[in-house]
Amino acid sequence: MSSRRAVVAILALACVVVGCRQDMHDQARYEPFEGNPSFADGRASRPVVPGTVARGHLDEDDAIYRGLEGDQVVERNPLQVDMALLERGRERFEIYCSPCHDRVGYGRGMIVQRGYKQPSSFHVDRLRDAPDGYFFQAITNGFGVMPSYALQTKPHDRWAIIAYIRALQLSQFADIDELNSDELRALEGSR
Repeated sequence: MSSRRAVVAILALACVVVGCRQDMHDQARYEPFEGNPSFADGRASRPVVPGTVARGHLDEDDAIYRGLEGDQVVERNPLQVDMALLERGRERFEIYCSPCHDRVGYGRGMIVQRGYKQPSSFHVDRLRDAPDGYFFQAITNGFGVMPSYALQTKPHDRWAIIAYIRALQLSQFADIDELNSDELRALEGSR
């Protein structure tokens, strides 16, 4: 008989537990943008507190994160340009830029060869003389038929790409008089 009582007790307890269950979808809550009389503005969705910054997004340096100094584009890359940055820039350039601009920057990439409008060469005087912030703005916001690449490239990667573009420009228009004797010997040896 005691085993029968245990079974009945377990069944009764199971009924009580199941009967008290409240699903998450049945809880008292407000839908997004639903009205709420508890607040003076009548909104259930509370506004963001002024000055709130999402974790990991305290982007205070306008030169790095917006390419601006005041209301002007920055003249020079605000990052330390070294081999690591140039390598990163080459990698990002080949992924995102070379389909249109080609690997050397003349604007004859594979997409252009298939009918897309040809972009300006990076080697024209106008772009060789442009401030680095100009390129940052073009990558961030798009320019002409070029879409924005802000979602694909983080600000530091945009500056790396710009450093690489400057290296490409230098590679096509380096003045031989600026080379030192070791560089001249290396150049002569490569011919």
